[in-house]
Amino acid sequence: MNISVPRRVTAAAALAALALGGLTGTASAGSQAAVAAPDIPLANVKQHLADLQSIATANGGNRAHGRTGYKASIDFVKAKLDAAGYTTTLQTFTSSGATGYNLIADWPGGDPNQVLMAGSHLDSVTSGPGINDNGSGSAATLETALAVSRAQLQPTKHLRFGWWGAEELGLIGSKYYVNNLPASERSKISGYLNFDMIGSPNPGYFVYDDDPTIEQTFKDYYAGLGIPTEIETEGDGRSDHAPFKNAGIPVGGLFSGADYTKTAAQAQKWGGTSGQAFDRCYHSSCDTTANINDTALDRNADAIAYAIWNLSTGTTTPPTGTVFENTADVSVPDNGAAVTSTVNVTGVTGNAPSTLKVGVNIVHTYIGDLVVDLIAPDGSVYNLHNRSGGSADNINQTYTVNASSEVANGAWKLRVQDKASVDTGYVNSFKLTFP
Repeated sequence: MNISVPRRVTAAAALAALALGGLTGTASAGSQAAVAAPDIPLANVKQHLADLQSIATANGGNRAHGRTGYKASIDFVKAKLDAAGYTTTLQTFTSSGATGYNLIADWPGGDPNQVLMAGSHLDSVTSGPGINDNGSGSAATLETALAVSRAQLQPTKHLRFGWWGAEELGLIGSKYYVNNLPASERSKISGYLNFDMIGSPNPGYFVYDDDPTIEQTFKDYYAGLGIPTEIETEGDGRSDHAPFKNAGIPVGGLFSGADYTKTAAQAQKWGGTSGQAFDRCYHSSCDTTANINDTALDRNADAIAYAIWNLSTGTTTPPTGTVFENTADVSVPDNGAAVTSTVNVTGVTGNAPSTLKVGVNIVHTYIGDLVVDLIAPDGSVYNLHNRSGGSADNINQTYTVNASSEVANGAWKLRVQDKASVDTGYVNSFKLTFP
């Protein structure tokens, strides 16, 4: 970057996972029914990383632009895709006096006027082999592309994958690709997904917040695992999605953290060590195969497949629905006073619907302690959860409320109170979906 085996996500789980979202009072496209995606074998992704490590070791310890290790990396990925039935194109450019390479791989079929693209930069810095940055994104993207071939997927949209050169020098390869696309071809790309550093050893789970539909797809996946996410800010604009975004193409992606420090709150949510960088080997010689967290790599690889399957199949029209959401964490005191999370609904005519969808994501170690209510702008109370569920962890559920007697616009609140001692938690997100 220029800067354990997970539980499988079922369609039912993804449909129930409407509780994660963006900023208070902002609207985005609603979620749609999930499409079953394959589990991406962690062993396969790790083998690709071992191969990239071997390439670096045999070529001066890195896979940087203009070095023999980078060209060997491109040739390695290309050979895998050629054998899997992709149409591959090697695009050349010049940067810092050296020839650079982008690899583009097209899967046969799909609507050529609706192209879903996923990509990762393949180059490392000169100081190390770049196994997390960005062998991790490149390997997981490669294995997802190979999974498409194994499944002989026939998506509605046309699928295209890209591996970029010279990202570490300033997004050179991806800029070259986008800048040399005719305007008519740019307009055909319905979305670009970027994966840069997804196996950090002290990982976080960050989602880009650029395109609402892409963002929600990744959030739905993680909601199905019961894992809270945060909006990616550390590398915003510093990876290969930026040229696509600047050209008006919808973008999204995943990130597990670089040299920023993990906070205590983040360590509570995700595990790991607070006060340490997400990746202490960022841009260093120790960014080797030993610098990978298998759980993060596995989850993120499966998330890539989930997004590819769901965003490329079915309808090419964004799902309907207006969403108002709040993802600010609100601590719930143990056996203490009630707390609230608020979304401000604006621009909705008349009353709320009789099928108002209320997405609730609460991280808590004993949900039998909790009372959860929806409070309408006029103060009316709709109970959602009343100390049920016993010792189960977490509430991650979408409730349907008949709110047709309530004016839609105004401040809606999720009120949560812990009514017993010992266990603690927090509100991770609260969302209202209007049809």
